[in-house]
Amino acid sequence: MSAGVWALAGAACGVAIFMASAARGAGSGDPKTGEAIYTRCAACHALGYDRTGPRHCGLFGRRAGSVEGFDYSQAMQRSRIVWNEATLDRFLDDPLRVIPGTSMGYAGIKDARERADLIAYLKQEGASPRCSSLGPR
Repeated sequence: MSAGVWALAGAACGVAIFMASAARGAGSGDPKTGEAIYTRCAACHALGYDRTGPRHCGLFGRRAGSVEGFDYSQAMQRSRIVWNEATLDRFLDDPLRVIPGTSMGYAGIKDARERADLIAYLKQEGASPRCSSLGPR
């Protein structure tokens, strides 16, 4: 093969590697790994019921501070955040920076991959029969 063909093949390989890594970006975490990460959240949260923190079933598309009957901080109620992958990623990185005054006194998850995995798990469980059977939240 000529040098030009090798260069072209190398460039194509580089593009393929870049595309594969981009496809596994922040929005494409591993729910199985996220399940293990969720055990850190379980001290205060559960999927299907409120604890010290509000339930996570029904999280995606829900306005922050809106679970009926849960006693949120004023900061959370005023935040106007609607939970989706992007807002959760920002919040989980540094809750106290994103919503100053929140009562969630957790330092956050600094590792982007761990946040993506946790978000993938929450999204998967939110669509699961376990959460669906609980009705609207």
